[in-house]
Amino acid sequence: MRVRRRMAGAAGASLLMLLAVGCAGASGGAPKPGASETVRPAEPLPMESAARAATWTGTDHKTHPLRLKPTRLALGHPSDLAHIRLDDDLKGMVPYYLTVSYTNTGKETADNLYPERNFTVSGTDGQAGEQVSLFRSNPLATGSGLPPECQEAGKAKLAPGETTAVCQIFMLPKGQKPSIVSYKDDGGDTLLWQIAGTQTGAAGVLPAHKPADAVTTDSDRRTATVLATPKSVRTGSLADLSRFDLSAEQKKLVPYYVTVEYRNTGTYDLLPSLNDNLVLTSASGQQVRKMLLLDIGGPGVPQCPDAVPDKMVKPGASVTECTIHMLPKGDPPASLTFQGDGDGARPVTWRATADPGA
Repeated sequence: MRVRRRMAGAAGASLLMLLAVGCAGASGGAPKPGASETVRPAEPLPMESAARAATWTGTDHKTHPLRLKPTRLALGHPSDLAHIRLDDDLKGMVPYYLTVSYTNTGKETADNLYPERNFTVSGTDGQAGEQVSLFRSNPLATGSGLPPECQEAGKAKLAPGETTAVCQIFMLPKGQKPSIVSYKDDGGDTLLWQIAGTQTGAAGVLPAHKPADAVTTDSDRRTATVLATPKSVRTGSLADLSRFDLSAEQKKLVPYYVTVEYRNTGTYDLLPSLNDNLVLTSASGQQVRKMLLLDIGGPGVPQCPDAVPDKMVKPGASVTECTIHMLPKGDPPASLTFQGDGDGARPVTWRATADPGA
């Protein structure tokens, strides 16, 4: 049996071929659980399940209107996938089974439908889960030893008004709870469904404005330390960027202004460009670095000044920096991470709830 895996939330990510144990044997399929094995029922999680309008563009480049409705999200157990040969980085992670129904709301038969590829289950840390799923075209898929909680295969072709359901497996790190189910609409928006009871208390995620030590390097690549304090994440406006030549895709996005104060706790002078290490993660798990704007000698964006003061940061001194990060409509910030570099560097992550407009 073959399965496919993709990096959820990464646009254009390639599909990797994985093999089920026993696939190359004479039987041509994976062994089924023995009668003596204990089947662990998946644990359904309470979640929002409203039906919402969306679109899907297939390999035929035709855009099909759909109605999407997540019907179930269930917590599985790593042993559920004992008959699937997973990549090493997925071993030890926990499976979650997302079942979604989709309806062709157009007037024509829709073909090449695989809307599950646009879904993501993100953890409370804002990171997108890894997606693992069957190839629908594999005749050995049914009864192959995959969890009975996730057998819905979906249909790639639907007549007008027809509905089908598909189940996807998402892998999250052990100890990390899912927070959001999302769908990246081909029209540019992101649809979100909340998972109840998991909006706070993310493992390894600091409160929004809590100071934290971080490691970086100076202009000579020597290891330096700073005390980083996120001040705000504000919703901006495309009108603030009207002086700049934005692409058609950028004009579909929403700018967010991220302001962080840094105090140099090391022994070397630092350049006021510490926000280069920041990554803003959306609710659906999309990660974006700062937007690069060509503005040599210009006034910049007054609503989001680059650095104050705009000079070398001496040991013991502080600087406040603002950067612009672009996210899809309907996909607000969930977390902010200072990646850091140099010896002993480790990511530092805070919750990031957007304040009202700048």
